[in-house]
Amino acid sequence: MTEQTGGRRVVTNMSLSLDGHYAGPDDPQDMSWVMPYAITDVARDHLAGLWETATTALLGRVNAEGFLGFWPTVIGMEGADPRDEGFAKWLVDSDKVVLSSTLGEAPWERTTIVDKPTTEAVADLKATAGGDILVLSSASVIKALLAADQVDRLALNIFPVFLGGGPRLFDDGLPAGKWTLVSQAAGEHGTLALVYDRVR
Repeated sequence: MTEQTGGRRVVTNMSLSLDGHYAGPDDPQDMSWVMPYAITDVARDHLAGLWETATTALLGRVNAEGFLGFWPTVIGMEGADPRDEGFAKWLVDSDKVVLSSTLGEAPWERTTIVDKPTTEAVADLKATAGGDILVLSSASVIKALLAADQVDRLALNIFPVFLGGGPRLFDDGLPAGKWTLVSQAAGEHGTLALVYDRVR
């Protein structure tokens, strides 16, 4: 893993529908629409390319409960894809920062609860040594970082489905700026994995 000081990248990863939503209109917590596409080779390889250079996972409380409730159970699971198991081990072993104003203490190992604005928490993390800071599908966290122009690498899975409504990742009023495409891959079911770096 890359150890660096002062130059830690903020890497965000999100799955979007073709019509630009990260969740459907009825239940923002229902991610069942993602599942057929998340287990494709393209999606698994995409995630592996992100966590391999990261030393910190940054999550909102809701996502932390989902991710940290599920992924540790994959380790040693019969028939588990090695890439899934690799990510699960990384998630368990890495430092985790969970942004929450309601959690008093972390029920997970190697986890720090931070009750402050996203942008301040990220500034604090960037001032420490380590590899990439990976934000895993936490929409509220990613939206705050995009609004503050604090995202260095924007990773997206685009899945070929229209959700017909629901919350969007990219709101009007984001800071203008350019991005450069650093990787792209297409795979089964029309899954598309894109990684962009912010041009500063």
